[in-house]
Amino acid sequence: MTLPAAPRINPSILAADFANMQTELARIATADFAHVDVMDNHFVPNLTFGPQMVERIQATSPIPLDVHLMIDDPDRWAPGYADLGAASVTFHLEAAADPVALARRLRAIGSRAGIAIKPGTAGESLYDILDEFDQILVMTVEPGFGGQGFMPETMPKLRALHDEARRRGSDVWLQVDGGISDDTIAQAAAAGADTFVAGSAVYGARDIEAAVIGLRERARAASLES
Repeated sequence: MTLPAAPRINPSILAADFANMQTELARIATADFAHVDVMDNHFVPNLTFGPQMVERIQATSPIPLDVHLMIDDPDRWAPGYADLGAASVTFHLEAAADPVALARRLRAIGSRAGIAIKPGTAGESLYDILDEFDQILVMTVEPGFGGQGFMPETMPKLRALHDEARRRGSDVWLQVDGGISDDTIAQAAAAGADTFVAGSAVYGARDIEAAVIGLRERARAASLES
């Protein structure tokens, strides 16, 4: 049996200390990507980083950036984040006018192209365009709202996307974001996720490196058992 690749752990810097961002980025150097949530106070009710801040994060991060755009009009704005050097740029299906054209543009610039869907958006809406993307992000909370719990009702959608991707022979990454912790990561891994955004589960830990290792181990064990 061929073992799957090691699960990717992408700590969300929303849980970091913004006043000491360079130090906070250094603390997650053993993770796979730094997850950067860009919110515009329109597509979602919160406002976070813009291009200037992301450029500084890109310049100081010891690991690649996984940028998640929770913004209106990503067709206009997303390529700018790829131009900054972000390794991966994910935009929302619900906000994009032409997701396929945008994905191709991101790839042409040199970024991985990701597409995200809210909990209420059907996974089937991605089936016909699945091959255009390097990553699919299944939101396991409503985007833009803090303090929410993991939504297990999103797991059948994730499993269906996993099965469809494998049926097509796709190696698209399946990411989950929202409420991922020691207690929930196994559910997502068992449903087919291989890339996990974790905020407080990493930055709230006493030993960040041990937390990243522990999350990987739990996800790996669950994926092998599923």
